[in-house]
Amino acid sequence: MVAISISLLRQYIYYSPNNHHCCYINMMPDMSLSTSSSLPFLSSSSLLPPPLSMQCMRSSHRSSIFLPTLLFLLLGFQALAVASIRVDVIRKPVSTFPAFREAPAFRNGDECPQPSLSPSARIDIAMTLDANYLRGTMAAILSILQHTACPESVVFHFLTTHLEQNIITSIRSTFPYLNYHVYRFDSGRVRGRISRSIRQALDQPLNYARIYLADILPLDVGRVIYLDSDVIVADDIRTLWQVDLKNHVVAAPEYCHTNFSKYFTDAFWADAELSKTFNGRRPCYFNTGVMVMDVKGWREGGYTKMVEDWMMVQKHKRIYHLGSLPPFLLVLAGNIKPVDHRWNQHGLGGDNWEGRCRSLHPGPINLLHWSGKGKPWLRLDSRRPCAVDYLWAPYDLYQSSSPTLEE
Repeated sequence: MVAISISLLRQYIYYSPNNHHCCYINMMPDMSLSTSSSLPFLSSSSLLPPPLSMQCMRSSHRSSIFLPTLLFLLLGFQALAVASIRVDVIRKPVSTFPAFREAPAFRNGDECPQPSLSPSARIDIAMTLDANYLRGTMAAILSILQHTACPESVVFHFLTTHLEQNIITSIRSTFPYLNYHVYRFDSGRVRGRISRSIRQALDQPLNYARIYLADILPLDVGRVIYLDSDVIVADDIRTLWQVDLKNHVVAAPEYCHTNFSKYFTDAFWADAELSKTFNGRRPCYFNTGVMVMDVKGWREGGYTKMVEDWMMVQKHKRIYHLGSLPPFLLVLAGNIKPVDHRWNQHGLGGDNWEGRCRSLHPGPINLLHWSGKGKPWLRLDSRRPCAVDYLWAPYDLYQSSSPTLEE
């Protein structure tokens, strides 16, 4: 009688046709075989490579016959066995939700007034929370706290379409000392107003949440800095916070040398009634991923409805291609408070089609912005980074649980 008990294939075996490597990722205990017959004892060490976290060997004549030989031997034992063979395949549960290292604690400098004693010293920052961009959000938060003299004076306001416990837990565990609030954004407010744009990511309801900041934030928030999740702040955020808005509801870097007409379709410019919306102002492009907003002024001026009205025009007549940006331009271009360009070195994610690498613009930089298709964490993970992505990497708190070839 032969009694064989096999706990086999507690490894993942894959073959990469690109580099001709056969890789074994040893994630669980080795195979064990026992026999009471006169058959020679077959140990796991005689079949499988040494138990490393990952092993790769270049495909050759020797390695090309390795797996067939292994399978042949195993099937042969099954044929010889009088008793049945039990094969257990156990996969270790894998969480797809990213894990992050805990960030260091940052404390206010001596020159910072206590927020509890001086509410005017508070700096309110709004960002969106999305699982797909959470890694970028974490890096952005770290950069803000690391470069300001008054990190304890910063209050974050996070907008999300779903109050996912995993995301909230990640924020709390990564930044245990962070002062923040989370608000649910009702995607139904924009779902019937969103038109298809040139990139699917621009069509997500959360991309339009910035329009509704005045409706979502508490009444005691009179001013807020809105930031996209793909930014790194390299200077004290207080400098941007203290910009003099004068009579404007939005302050942002303004780019008047950009071809403004390209943000709208020929149908828009050919319509005399629509195109005259810019009469009396000099419209210039600005990026809505970095802006200071007078929340009270926005609310009292009815700017949310103005933006929504242009979104409904777009539903009936295609007048632009780029998500939430063009309706902002239609309402505000030429009527914002300009901010120094150093506060938005944008376009580092390349264009909206291919995300090709771009170089930094000359001049001082206070904020790096990977607007465009290419995101630094994705390009770094794919091992095809752009040079500017290495400026983002030091702020990455992502804690990978997967073994790599270097480990």
